[in-house]
Amino acid sequence: MYEGVVQDLIDELGALPGIGPKSAQRIAFHILAADPADVRRLAKALLEVKEKVQFCRICFNVAQGELCRICADPRRDLTVICVVEESKDVVAIERTREFRGRYHVLGGAINPIGGIGPDDLHIRELIARLADGSVTELILATDPNTEGEVTASYLARQIGPMGLTVSRLASGLPMGGDLEWADEVTLGRAFEGRRTVSP
Repeated sequence: MYEGVVQDLIDELGALPGIGPKSAQRIAFHILAADPADVRRLAKALLEVKEKVQFCRICFNVAQGELCRICADPRRDLTVICVVEESKDVVAIERTREFRGRYHVLGGAINPIGGIGPDDLHIRELIARLADGSVTELILATDPNTEGEVTASYLARQIGPMGLTVSRLASGLPMGGDLEWADEVTLGRAFEGRRTVSP
């Protein structure tokens, strides 16, 4: 335990996701040793992100204006929406350069144990986006874990009667992996998602 402001800084850093007590302490002492100009830049960036960043009024991705850069891009395919849990998932999919549609960020996943239900996510807004009939396919790209699967199943049931194509991202074995290390669920998904190989 340290005194006063040093311990306060360690406590605040430790409250961030993925940062434990040791990491918080290391970061705090890095900040103490850093040049004051570097610390001011960090503090300014933290304040600016809270002041300037908001959520896109269409898809709920992070944005610096009313619309995110993807919703503002007229070249994106308006007929396909990819549903993700968080804005960081948008970044991961964009890195692949495989998807040219638009997104819808739910803001999490259904997790009854954690007290998160469908009403706590941007599901109503998604259904409202689909109401005009311009979207023909909805891709469910929630995480391949229990909460993501529950969320995808819930969405499929809600959207099924609307008559559009609902698909789920394939899951299975990672490139460079060994079969012997794959768990049963992953291996089972790989068999379900198998495709024909042409000669």
